[in-house]
Amino acid sequence: MDQILANLTVNARDAISSVGKVTIETDNAEFDESYCQAHHGFLPGQYILLAVSDDGCGMDKETQAKIFEPFFTTKPQGQGTGLGLSTVYGIVKQNNGFINVYSEPGNGTAFKIYLPRLQSDTAAIDETPKHAVALNGVETVLLVDDEEALLELGKTMLEERGYTALAAGSPIQAIQLAEQFAGDIHLLLTDVVMPGMSGRELFQRLSTQRSGLKCLFMSGYTADAITHRGVLDEGTHFLQKPFSVEQLGVKLREALDQP
Repeated sequence: MDQILANLTVNARDAISSVGKVTIETDNAEFDESYCQAHHGFLPGQYILLAVSDDGCGMDKETQAKIFEPFFTTKPQGQGTGLGLSTVYGIVKQNNGFINVYSEPGNGTAFKIYLPRLQSDTAAIDETPKHAVALNGVETVLLVDDEEALLELGKTMLEERGYTALAAGSPIQAIQLAEQFAGDIHLLLTDVVMPGMSGRELFQRLSTQRSGLKCLFMSGYTADAITHRGVLDEGTHFLQKPFSVEQLGVKLREALDQP
């Protein structure tokens, strides 16, 4: 949910050229058989609605048809990979939900996400994972992600686990940070696909400057897809987006504790 909100609100902000408004709303929704027959892709049932809207520039029909495609972006070159809305779409579908987009040029955009309501009563769950302390750390991690919302979210996750987080919004900025930082950098946590330089190329470059640097790659694509494309080697430490704080903690310790 954090990644959905982060991506949608950043997109809404970027659609506003000067002063504007971003609105986040929640509501209950229920679809019956007749509604679903008239709306392709919907299934009957009770849902939770999450809506994020803005009064920005809006989109034409041609743009709307492509916004969930990986790597499609209307932002200038170097300011985004086009994976933000693709990630949102993937999360919604993985949770058996639906997403609708309403937009007109000059009249803003509204994203409406419907997620199935949990019907059964559930007892309170202790969300503290076993051996949680063992998943924490005190090392310094250089985090690199060209999606601003995910960069901020990742930094927060790292700090929650006790790590010192150095955040960079591009490979070039990461190289500059590494050159300027006087202390040890124990691990590079980087997105795989970024404008200008891949995560793999960034790791190779930083490794020449800092011996012993370890790396954990992350991507919205699966490990198999990344390996098949030759972007990463088999056996590379990899974390698939979206991920939880606990999943991040496990993968960090795996990468850092490996001899």
